[in-house]
Amino acid sequence: MLEERKLQKAKITVMRNPKFALLQGVMMVGKTYITDIVPTACTNGRDEHYGRAFVKKLSDRELAFVIAHEAGHKMYRHLTTWTKLHEEDAQLASQAMDYVINLMLKDLDPNESVIAMPRYTEDTGHPKAKKGDFMGLVDERFRGMNTKQVFDILKQEKKDNPNGSGAGDGFDEHDWDGAEGLSDEEKKELARDIDQAIRQGLIAHQKNVGKGGGMLDRELEDLLAPKIDWREVLREFVKATCSNKDTSSWRRVNRRFLSTGMYMPSMIGEKVGHLVVAIDTSGSIGGPELAEFLSEVKSIAEEVSPECVDLIYWDGAVAGHEKYEGSEVSNIVSSTKPRGGGGTDPSCVSKYLRDENIKPECVIVLTDGYVPNWGSEWTAPTMWVISGGNTSAVSEHGKTIYLEG
Repeated sequence: MLEERKLQKAKITVMRNPKFALLQGVMMVGKTYITDIVPTACTNGRDEHYGRAFVKKLSDRELAFVIAHEAGHKMYRHLTTWTKLHEEDAQLASQAMDYVINLMLKDLDPNESVIAMPRYTEDTGHPKAKKGDFMGLVDERFRGMNTKQVFDILKQEKKDNPNGSGAGDGFDEHDWDGAEGLSDEEKKELARDIDQAIRQGLIAHQKNVGKGGGMLDRELEDLLAPKIDWREVLREFVKATCSNKDTSSWRRVNRRFLSTGMYMPSMIGEKVGHLVVAIDTSGSIGGPELAEFLSEVKSIAEEVSPECVDLIYWDGAVAGHEKYEGSEVSNIVSSTKPRGGGGTDPSCVSKYLRDENIKPECVIVLTDGYVPNWGSEWTAPTMWVISGGNTSAVSEHGKTIYLEG
């Protein structure tokens, strides 16, 4: 168990260090394994596998680097984003991904005070892999590029010099088959988890370096552009907050019984008791966006059958509060009367819910994200739906998604 403890210690060291705030959320996605099958380290984009002998021979800082490197593959979604590059040239695709990650890690810890790229401890016979050389791939000429751009350069160089010695294969493997083996539902769940982890990591990162500091690389900026169907995420969020567990299901095994060797179904909810929808009407939310969102709220509410929906309009203060119960939900779009037009202060919503003793099962907030704060003391799971393409807005409370047409 020495290697397990060594790995756990190194992972905690990286997670606790503010330099790597960007990776902290991603490092909590998936499971981590020590194995005798994998010679070095690899990930399928969700789970991480580390070779026991490899872990044993690395220094603590080198192991920390490898852990951060695997987290980088997960953060960039390499094993799902670049499958076509892998099919075209597996070696070049792997090299290109590693170049991007290692430059990012070098920038996060340039003095190697926490992480240090592993070095060869003996000669390998490869001209670019002598004793003392870096095992990983790093090249300053690729700075500011994404994986596809690096791949194209490597591809051209290979074409121009097919007998060249190449750049080596780095220190880890890439589990493309494992990534492909994930079910469609697992892939969707992973995409949602990684997206949320990136955005939460960005909040922590910006607190450390300040907004505008610590420039993000091209590939990470691309990832922050919304690519997930916000309607689907919103539906799943509402369903996940159901507290009325009235139906048993084998879709999710009840973990309480696993230790006994018994497989039992979990109880799932088919109804939501109380839903709050809080809509920013400070003037920057357009009519078409408002109509579309209300229509979606109506369909979600009908699907999960809430006992009631509190519809709150807010700007600098709560400007309107409408309550819909039972069959009234279907009349939200035709009956509602939006109010507002003043400033913007989400804290008025959380305060209003507390003052009025409104205790929903979940809260959905629609805003353009140009807010002075994100409120405080939210007492229920909260989802922020950001409109207008403001993908730099990430709430410090709850989950953030981005409204697209």
